[in-house]
Amino acid sequence: MSTHLNWGLLSTARINHRLIPAIRAAKRAELVAVASRSQTRATDYAAEWDIPRAHGDYQALLDDPEVDVIYVPLPNSLHADWTVRALEAGKHVLCEKPLALTVEDCDRIIAAADAAGVVAMEAIMVLYHPLHHQARQLIRDGAVGHVKVARSSFSFFLDRPDDVRWEPTLGGGSLWDLGSYPVSLIRWLLGEPDEVFGWQTLSDSGVDEAFTGLLRYDSGVLGSFDCGFQEPFRSEAEVAGTEGTLRIQRPYPISSTSRLLLRKRGTDDEQVITQAQEDAYQCEVEALTAAVLDGAPLAVPLTSSRANVAALTALYESTRRGEPQTV
Repeated sequence: MSTHLNWGLLSTARINHRLIPAIRAAKRAELVAVASRSQTRATDYAAEWDIPRAHGDYQALLDDPEVDVIYVPLPNSLHADWTVRALEAGKHVLCEKPLALTVEDCDRIIAAADAAGVVAMEAIMVLYHPLHHQARQLIRDGAVGHVKVARSSFSFFLDRPDDVRWEPTLGGGSLWDLGSYPVSLIRWLLGEPDEVFGWQTLSDSGVDEAFTGLLRYDSGVLGSFDCGFQEPFRSEAEVAGTEGTLRIQRPYPISSTSRLLLRKRGTDDEQVITQAQEDAYQCEVEALTAAVLDGAPLAVPLTSSRANVAALTALYESTRRGEPQTV
């Protein structure tokens, strides 16, 4: 039985800067390889980040017998195909969110992981951090009474005109990139919505630069969120019920300023609930490691990632049809 996992990076994407320290900090993980579309780029990147092996094409990384786990940080439109190829090569996979752009592609990933007997996991790092686990437990324990509404916002100013998030053919758009966090968090806290409705503002490139959506539950609970690429940084979430309000300060990305604030009905005082300072990216690396080596269940299994893609695609469909969509 292996006692640790060797990781390989499928591309030199900017988000690697967050994951590389997380892999190196994890107790049973080791970064051993990186791949790029050119050998020169791969070699230079490996030297910069002190990675032992560099591959000049993506398939070479999948064929590397020393690599156990593939991290897929490619543009959204490439997630499904390369995740499936990695799984078929017998590798475990951590794929950046969103897992895919269609429910059908999520099903392909689930089938490939089952057939190969390996672990695939969406890199929704915030849901592996204790902060959000504590928030969900508080709500389940009745800290705010019967939940009535939930809301969340996530935005930042994207000022790079050549960024892949502006490109329609690569799965760009603020809902896929930013809105997936509020939608996944509301679902994490409250369960699966029954119906959604969305509005969007399109950029010159044709992707949504701003998106606002509603999530409706048959129980009467309502959720709302907004996201955007042309606003200052905002990261907030709140759940309100019959007995109080729970605010999550900076829910994404989680930082040293993230915390829970609980206010009971009839008082202006907020109880501050802090968490140990843990790196959310390391939390997700440790979670995949435990799933592979110990058989531990994933906090966000592929079925949940599939449900999030179903909600997001229903929100996009709502904007096209101008009417609510069932999920």
